[in-house]
Amino acid sequence: MNRKELKVLLDEKADLYNRPDFIQTDPIQIVHRFSKQQDIEIIGLLMATIAWGNRRSIINNGERLVQIMENSPHDFLLNTTEEDWQKIEFVHRTFNREDLLFFFSALKQHYSKESSLETMFLSVTNTPSIKEHIFHFRTTLLSYPHLQRTEKHISNPMSGSAAKRLNMFLRWMVRKDDRGIDFGIWNSIPQSSLRIPLDVHTGNVARKLGILSRKQNDWKALDEIHATLDSFDPKDPSRYDFALFGLGAFENY
Repeated sequence: MNRKELKVLLDEKADLYNRPDFIQTDPIQIVHRFSKQQDIEIIGLLMATIAWGNRRSIINNGERLVQIMENSPHDFLLNTTEEDWQKIEFVHRTFNREDLLFFFSALKQHYSKESSLETMFLSVTNTPSIKEHIFHFRTTLLSYPHLQRTEKHISNPMSGSAAKRLNMFLRWMVRKDDRGIDFGIWNSIPQSSLRIPLDVHTGNVARKLGILSRKQNDWKALDEIHATLDSFDPKDPSRYDFALFGLGAFENY
C-alpha cells in the first residue's frame, strides 16, 4: 500500500483501539484503579516493569502488587520500613522479591525528597531526547544500592535496547488525549518525543506494513518506525502504538 493508504489504515486502527474498552484487556487496568498521582506513578512503573509474558499472568501479578502495597502504593512506601518488607514474597518470571524490594527502597528514598517520579526522568542536557530521559532515569535509579541482577530489568537505550517497558510507561504518564487510556499527568516531557513500546509483535506488524526494514527490534528500529509515525502525526506519533499493537494482538495481522 502507498503512504496515503497506510496513514488511513493506521489512523483508523488507532481510533478503533484507543478507546476505554482497551483497558479491560491490558495491564494498564491495574493502574486505572488509582487517582492519586504518586500512586499512578508507582504502580504504573511496577506494572510496566513486569509487562512481559502472558498478559493474564501480568495482570494477576499486578493484583498481587496492589495487595502487597495495601491498595495505597505511595503511603505504603513512605510509612513502612525495609524491616516490614522482609516477609514479602513475589515473583514474575525473572523479576523476583529482591528486585521488587530494590524498587521499593529506591522509590521510598526518591519520594522522601520529591513529590513526583517525573523528576527522575528529566535529563539536564540542553536538548534532551526521549533516549536521554530514559537513560537519566536508569542512571538515577541505579545510583541506589542494588544487586547486579536487577539491572537487567531496567533497559539501557544507550546500549541499543528499544526499552519497550519504559517507553510504555512514559506513554502512560506523558501522552494526553480525551480517550481516557493514557494518564497524561506529566508536563515536562513533550508528547511529540515519545516512542512506541516496540516488541516482537509490534515489530513484525511494522515490517509487514513496510515501515520497518531493520531485522533487530532495537533502538535503531524504533527510530526507523518513528520517522514514519512522526510524519503522519508530529504532535502525537505514539498514538499509532494502538494501531500497531491492535493489528497484531487482536487481528493477527
